[in-house]
Amino acid sequence: MPKNYLLIYSEQLATDIELLCKNIKAPSNTLFQIRKCSSSVYANIREANYGQSRADMLSKFEIALKECSETEGWLQLLFNTNAIDEDTYKTNRNLCGRIRRVLISSCKTLKEKM
Repeated sequence: MPKNYLLIYSEQLATDIELLCKNIKAPSNTLFQIRKCSSSVYANIREANYGQSRADMLSKFEIALKECSETEGWLQLLFNTNAIDEDTYKTNRNLCGRIRRVLISSCKTLKEKM
């Protein structure tokens, strides 16, 4: 069975963000928001694997794509306010970028098959 890299990457992102939030000082709303959107990326990708139709799968992937973008925004804010260092920021931003590229490709493929 081939590896589902999208699921692996999204689980890694949600896990990394959860652990990050436990170890940094930042406003509680910021931590809540980044936890929420990063875990939503993971949850929607998991749900898409059991989509009722291609349209359902596409919808879940598009939501995950928006949540991934939001995660990147919160990471940028944490970096701008010195809550996280540059290496932490870049590592997580790059993971978001990897997820985003796979999601965009997957959405394109699904749309072509509809």
